[in-house]
Amino acid sequence: MKNPHISVLLNEVIERLSVRKDGVYLDCTFGAGGYSSAILEKEDCYVCAIDRDTKVMTYAEKLIKNFGERFSVNFSEFANLEETIQYFPYQFFDGIVFDVGVSSMQIDSGYRGFSFAKNGPLDMRMDQNQDIDAAFIVNNYSEEELIKIIRDLGDEKKARSIVKAIINSRKQEPISTTVGLANIIKKAVGNYNDTIHPATRTFQALRIAVNDELEQLRVGLKSSIELLKIGGVIAVVTFHSGEDETVKEFFNSLVVKPSKRNKYSHFSKQQISNDKQTKFELVTKKPITPSDQEVLENIRSRSAKLRVIRRIRA
Repeated sequence: MKNPHISVLLNEVIERLSVRKDGVYLDCTFGAGGYSSAILEKEDCYVCAIDRDTKVMTYAEKLIKNFGERFSVNFSEFANLEETIQYFPYQFFDGIVFDVGVSSMQIDSGYRGFSFAKNGPLDMRMDQNQDIDAAFIVNNYSEEELIKIIRDLGDEKKARSIVKAIINSRKQEPISTTVGLANIIKKAVGNYNDTIHPATRTFQALRIAVNDELEQLRVGLKSSIELLKIGGVIAVVTFHSGEDETVKEFFNSLVVKPSKRNKYSHFSKQQISNDKQTKFELVTKKPITPSDQEVLENIRSRSAKLRVIRRIRA
């Protein structure tokens, strides 16, 4: 079976995990199993994996067949990490990986509604059991709510023009397809001097909003530090400025002195302990980005950033 998803910065992630024999690792975004497979192939170790999308079970079954009891999987979201971990044979890990965002297989499946390149229902839900999808947001949220989503989560400078076009269009009939929305956006922005499709940022913003991705990431990161052994690392690959800023802020909150932690609004006081000695060190002072060769081979890697932190004491 051909793997539909290329794991971004794979070699860089595996190198910084320092995978060892009998080590235990947690893949928080299993997807098509790229990171999990590479970890299991590197050494005779163990991997526990989670994913919000039950559609990935086909790829999980392949790893179960190849690696047996060395691999286990559960379906959940970042925010439920503490609860989900109880169902695994291991609760503490030598390395934890997050590959944040949407996978290539989700983008390439037109019926999932993640991409404007393939017509399909305006869905974008990673968890197909949740109620709110992209169509609900586009057709029901107020003008100001939509502007905030598209501007803040998509870094879209023409958010106001796009939203006005959406509001006018949905008055005529509900916006229900990916191509329908993309055409509305394209017409709204006109001759937009940009290197990407004019709908790219809006679709990204809607996907993040539908799946509450930034809050999910904050909660997942907070939970993950409690699962890390001394010497273990957390490696996070992001594809969006808001995601990277969230990871950067969280990692910095773990390594700065307690007196300065109030700078990090999302990760201070009740979330981070006030120990006099920091328990973590940054493995990457600056984010690692893909090589020119990787971007050439996989254009979707172009915006990726990898940040890594290590626990140095209990």
